[in-house]
Amino acid sequence: MGNSAKGLYLLFAQGKRPDRAAVRAFAERHSEIVISHDPEPDERPAIGVVCEECGCSNHSDQVPSDTTFWLEILRGGLTFDLRGLAPGKSSTFPEPEFRIDTQTLPKPEDFEAIQLLPSKHLAGGERSLPLAKALLQTARDLAQHFDGVEAIIWPPAANAIGIRFFESVVTAWIEGGPFPALALVSFTETADEALQTLGLDFWIDQELRLEMPLSAETVSATRLGVRLINHLITVGGLESDERIVAPDGNRLVLRLSRNSRFIRVLRE
Repeated sequence: MGNSAKGLYLLFAQGKRPDRAAVRAFAERHSEIVISHDPEPDERPAIGVVCEECGCSNHSDQVPSDTTFWLEILRGGLTFDLRGLAPGKSSTFPEPEFRIDTQTLPKPEDFEAIQLLPSKHLAGGERSLPLAKALLQTARDLAQHFDGVEAIIWPPAANAIGIRFFESVVTAWIEGGPFPALALVSFTETADEALQTLGLDFWIDQELRLEMPLSAETVSATRLGVRLINHLITVGGLESDERIVAPDGNRLVLRLSRNSRFIRVLRE
């Protein structure tokens, strides 16, 4: 995946994706969200029959298999595209490498997806904190509204995130809590036994790398990594070496790699 992937994906159970009418109904009930652009003419009759159970239109044989339905939504002056709506073609989502609060890694054949991403005129600003936060908040609101959402794919960290965990940590962050590091950043073990992040560079252009012997105990190293990520997100990354005291009292050094792309964490 990598940090070049745009937006995120909401995975729905088969046949549960919302259509344009269902998203319009969602926006009408949400005080902070409006439909800012609908590429389909308003006078065009709706395709499919509305399902009373989930509020989505049934898929229609009259829709070509390669048709893509989408809407542009506006939140706080920022616009986002919602692509892959029923009854058109489902969005193709990248297969994740890691899972958080899901039993298995989602496979494309098991789910239908819609993609939520910043609109084209916001290209280049995807990694700004206000924009990314609004994107995640909107995904949270969609997941709370539509019962069929089962997981979120966050491409920068190659993560599949269970919907309950996603809702919980994003809500906590929006309400002033810590950055949801365990959802939006992954941890991997390197060949030389360091514990290294994947996806932190989406936010600060740097990855975190906990060196041995700090990385010997994965659980405690991950806990330390989460604390450091929250700090680094707050300050916007590391510009020069820094010394800190860990929660257990150990003195640590945050040392930049030669190319400044990695923040190495070592015992002093």
